[in-house]
Amino acid sequence: MRRLISAALLAAALPLPSLAATPITLDQAMAAPDWIGMPVDTAWWGWDSKTAYYQQKRTGSPLRDTFVAPQLAASAPRKVPDADLAGVDTEQMFYNRERTRAILLRNGDLFERDLKTGALTQIRRDSTAAADPQYSADGKSVQYRVGHDWFGWHRETRLTVPLALPRAMKDPAAAPGDDALRALQLRLIATLQRQKEERDARRAQAEAQRRADATRAPAPFYLGDKIVIDASALSPDGRWLVLATSPKAEQNGRVGKMPRYVTESGYEEFDDQRTRVGRNLPLAQTLRLVDLKDGTMRELALDPLPGIATDPLAAMRAARKLDPVKGNRAVRLEEDEGQGIAWAADGSRVALMLRAVDNKDRWIASIDLSSARLQPMHRLADEAWVNSSYNEFGWLPDNRTLWFLSEESGWSHLYTLGQDGRQRALTSGAWEATSVAWNADGSAAWVMCNRKTPGDYEVCRVSASDGTVREITQVGGGAESFLLSPDQKKLLVRWSSAYVPPQLAIVPAAGGAAVNLTDTRTPAYKAREWVQPQFVQVPSTHGAAPVWAKLYKPATLEPGRKYPVVMFVHGAGYLQNVSKRWSNYFREQMFHNLLVEKGYIVLDMDYRASKGYGRDWRTAIYRRMGHPELEDYVDGAKWLAAQHQGDIDRVGIYGGSYGGFMTFMALMREPALFKAGAALRPVTDWTSYNHGYTANILNTPDIDPEAYKISSPIEYADRLQGHLLIAHGMVDDNVFYQDSVRMAQRLIELKKDHWELASYPLERHAYTQPESWYDQYRRIYQLFERTLK
Repeated sequence: MRRLISAALLAAALPLPSLAATPITLDQAMAAPDWIGMPVDTAWWGWDSKTAYYQQKRTGSPLRDTFVAPQLAASAPRKVPDADLAGVDTEQMFYNRERTRAILLRNGDLFERDLKTGALTQIRRDSTAAADPQYSADGKSVQYRVGHDWFGWHRETRLTVPLALPRAMKDPAAAPGDDALRALQLRLIATLQRQKEERDARRAQAEAQRRADATRAPAPFYLGDKIVIDASALSPDGRWLVLATSPKAEQNGRVGKMPRYVTESGYEEFDDQRTRVGRNLPLAQTLRLVDLKDGTMRELALDPLPGIATDPLAAMRAARKLDPVKGNRAVRLEEDEGQGIAWAADGSRVALMLRAVDNKDRWIASIDLSSARLQPMHRLADEAWVNSSYNEFGWLPDNRTLWFLSEESGWSHLYTLGQDGRQRALTSGAWEATSVAWNADGSAAWVMCNRKTPGDYEVCRVSASDGTVREITQVGGGAESFLLSPDQKKLLVRWSSAYVPPQLAIVPAAGGAAVNLTDTRTPAYKAREWVQPQFVQVPSTHGAAPVWAKLYKPATLEPGRKYPVVMFVHGAGYLQNVSKRWSNYFREQMFHNLLVEKGYIVLDMDYRASKGYGRDWRTAIYRRMGHPELEDYVDGAKWLAAQHQGDIDRVGIYGGSYGGFMTFMALMREPALFKAGAALRPVTDWTSYNHGYTANILNTPDIDPEAYKISSPIEYADRLQGHLLIAHGMVDDNVFYQDSVRMAQRLIELKKDHWELASYPLERHAYTQPESWYDQYRRIYQLFERTLK
């Protein structure tokens, strides 16, 4: 039965460090996670703010079901029958100004919900999906796009009409280009000239009549056949359309083939791979403003953007004797938090978030609609790279004040920019503000925050008037995400803790006691006790801030005994694993319990480059991946030896993806310290990885080859001395299996001993099969038992 719970009660429900951990077998730890209990996936409010919905995977099945949880009812959440799904609301609701109606987008179809009566009206049903719904400035219509065709549905007439129909093709009615032979015929043959004039007159009349007749749909307008439309945004007043286009791609990077050996057909099959870093660079976009009233279209020059013509990599290009960048740098709309275009609700203003293709600058600019000129509002420059996260922005309900996130202080914080040009920081300090949700009048925002410690996430309320910040949740280990209710009085919070997968709670928007809605853990899982991670700070000997880490060790260390050390390296680089929330590495955490049971101590570090610690921590690896991080792990090993009876002569390391890369760097650049390691799905040569990730950190191989050389483990293979396990899925389409094969060939040629390569024919980057998980971790466990004991 659900009940009101406080943070203390939630904490009491969790296993306590003083209790003996329940032994875990490797088979149990690597089994399909259904035995734990399925976590709450996406969650959302019902229209009346009295019910919550969420999705959850079925036990023993990949299928997912929708559940409804009445807010204060004594009954447990119940599954929504398939026949009732048509009346269910959706995760994202688009409100009108008065917040009396909301647009729902479900399965590509559109609906409108009356928030006073609950009546649901279907606006559109089609096999092609609608996108980007919004209310018109007067609130009488719903606007949306299909592809980049924009339509409006009028509530009173129930008519759906096209509003803007851009076409990336030649105008079929356009006059032919200059042609001497054609001109000759028209000059000599009077009938041909007369027919042409009549044809042109009929076309002009038809267009004039179309424009004069309000019952007629607008004609398409044509942009030519040498471009593609990347993004479009219609002003809510229906007057303007902003377009972003790019040239039709010219592929200059070879696409490889990935073989699949175990197939249903019984034959080898091949999939196309992505291209490598530095190949097929992101294409520059051209921005256009279309006046739908008179049909004029104007290109937006980039010249007003400060620094647009200055190449931050000019010195590197010159050193490599490469051609300099001529004119303005290439830019694209910011795509990580939407499509980079935000209209004010009344259609009077628009803001664009633009990013330089070299990732050194991010601009926010408005458009002077009368002159079609960009007006810079904000610039964020970074000599390393501008973060691809924390790029939310938009307009407050007054339609004059811009809000945005920026790392300009060194941490992600919330800012506003008034019509007078005055910028205000609403949040500040050594913590990150993310996931912004404003109330209807713009007087307050709710953000994810980690103010207490970097790994302690809650929801904070921010006052727009004075910038007062107040934590309003205390839910278990930490908040995962939240959603403001339609009536703006409550938050639907997904929370979790170290051994509790994501669950749901409702918290008053102003703060207060929580209502726990779910506990999806199985009785068998809840009955277990676990080794609770200790959150520690490892001092840095390299001038960096202390490194936050999770320490797993026996409750009591035997006096005089030295314990073998295993160090875990999380993946992605820019990821945070030292938090009080449920970890993506829950299997690894159970494995760490097993290692502690077998006499090891384990340290899991948020090394430099990890998320949640600000800009300087993030960019510490610029042009030297694997170097600051390794310094942190060396410090960690020495700290364990000095403070926790770790045996400095018996240190092992393992991790996957970026963690696999770091395992190589540890064994090959600090071979005297690290005696054994397991590199799982590892990057061995950064020139083989993708462009978007790698070029941020190392630039491109043609400009900065030395950065790639010092950052790629394959360059250090000759230094390997310890025991190495390489494990890789053979159909990995993220870090290619080829990376491990090339390293294997290098080790063969170097006549290295004590290494092995384990291949998994049906696994991609993220393993899915319990048998593969078990086999991989059996090998890791045996490696450490063989070399560290």
